[in-house]
Amino acid sequence: MFKRILGATFIAASLGSASIAADAKPTDPQIAHIAYTAGQIDVTAAEQALKKSKNAEVIEFAKTMERDHKAVNDQAVALVKKLKVTPEDNKISQSLSTQASKELKTLDALDGAAFDKAYIENEVAYHKSVNDALAKVLIPSAQNKELKSLLETGLTLFKQHQTHAEHLASMIK
Repeated sequence: MFKRILGATFIAASLGSASIAADAKPTDPQIAHIAYTAGQIDVTAAEQALKKSKNAEVIEFAKTMERDHKAVNDQAVALVKKLKVTPEDNKISQSLSTQASKELKTLDALDGAAFDKAYIENEVAYHKSVNDALAKVLIPSAQNKELKSLLETGLTLFKQHQTHAEHLASMIK
């Protein structure tokens, strides 16, 4: 569990410190890429859970993650097309992808109850980190009102995901 929290803390640090290190807030194209990347990471984790888990509650949770994060990402893609903005890859997106890849490998080595527990603990930590980054970095940095609104809508939904994951974590031993 400590490793998962450490990984999620790394994500939060990446989201917070990369913009501070550059001494500038992320731009809207960078924010769009970061938000999409974060959502896609959770879709990929959900797909992994759907393949590996036999626990009905974990499967239902993973289906929700896959459906909701795909829907938000679809809205984000539609918005950047409407605004004629090209999402910009950046160090934060790259850090998120690198960390997620490591976590997927760690989870892939687990089976049964050990997988379920690790997956849900990771979802708790990941949603805490992403929600914190949305609230403290991405939303305040967004300049476009429609982008900011989409991020705020996502934050509301992802807080519900965090609560759901925390509830599941308390049930899975």
